[in-house]
Amino acid sequence: MCRSIKTLRPPVLAEEATEDEIRAAALQYVRKVSGFRAPAAHNREVFEQAVETVAGATAELLAGLEVRGGVGARRAS
Repeated sequence: MCRSIKTLRPPVLAEEATEDEIRAAALQYVRKVSGFRAPAAHNREVFEQAVETVAGATAELLAGLEVRGGVGARRAS
C-alpha cells in the first residue's frame, strides 16, 4: 500500500519498535488514506486523532504478535 511504511516486527527489526517508529508509520498511513501530506487547519484535529488511533492499534498489534522461530510473544512495556 505505502512503501514508506516499514515492517516493525522481528526479524526485520532486531529490537522492539520505538514509539517514534510506530507513530511515523501511523502518520504515513493516515497521509496515504486521507490524501493529505499535512492537513489544513480545519482538519488538523481529526488528522492528529487518526494518527494517535492508528499508532495505538499498531502498538497493540505488535505487542500481541507471536513471532515463531524462537523470538516468542512480544509484550507491551
